[in-house]
Amino acid sequence: MIALNKVGHSLHVDHPVFNKLTFSSRVKEVCWQLNFNKPAVCQSMYIYKNPGIGGEVIPHQDSWFLHTEPNSVIGFWFALENCTLENGCLHAIKGSHKSGVHRRYMRNPDKDAQQLLVYDRPAPIYPQSNYTPLIVGKGTCIIIHGNVVHKSEPNRSQKSRHAYTFHVIETENNVKYSEDNWLQASKEKPFPVLFERNK
Repeated sequence: MIALNKVGHSLHVDHPVFNKLTFSSRVKEVCWQLNFNKPAVCQSMYIYKNPGIGGEVIPHQDSWFLHTEPNSVIGFWFALENCTLENGCLHAIKGSHKSGVHRRYMRNPDKDAQQLLVYDRPAPIYPQSNYTPLIVGKGTCIIIHGNVVHKSEPNRSQKSRHAYTFHVIETENNVKYSEDNWLQASKEKPFPVLFERNK
C-alpha cells in the first residue's frame, strides 16, 4: 500500500468501519448544530500521504468539486495519525470561507472534447503568507467549510499521515446540487441521508 495516494469515493457506503464513523451520532449532531435540514453524504476518501512519497494537494476549495447553489458543502477531515509540518499537515487560509467560490471543476460542456472534466478558469494565486498550518493530533476532526481555501505539502518525513474525509451537502430548502459536478448520484443509488430534521 506504500504507493497508494487515496481510495474513494464511496467508503461511507461500502465499508462497515467508515460507514459507522460517517453515520455516527456525533457527526449527525455537528450537522444538526450547523442547521442542516436533510444532509446527505456525497463522497468519502481514505488519504494515505505515505512517508517520503506522499504528494502535495494543491490549494483548493471543496466547492470547486462539489458545488451546490446556494453553497452548502462541508468536509469532515479525520486525522488517523499525528499531522505535523514535516509529514504534510493541512494548511488553511483564515476567513476564506467568506470570499465566494473562486473556480469550478466540472463536466466539460464541449461534448466532442476528449477531456471529460475541466476547470472553468485559471487557478487562483494565494500568497504563502496567508496560510495557517493545522498541526493536530491523531483522532482530531477538522470541519472544513466548502469555501475555505486549503492545501497540504508533500510528506518529506519518514512518518505517514493517513486521514479519512467525507463531504456533506444540504438537499432541502431549494439547495441544488450542480448537474455539471464531476460526481453525480443516480436514482438507483442516491447520496445517503444522515437525518431529516422535520420528520
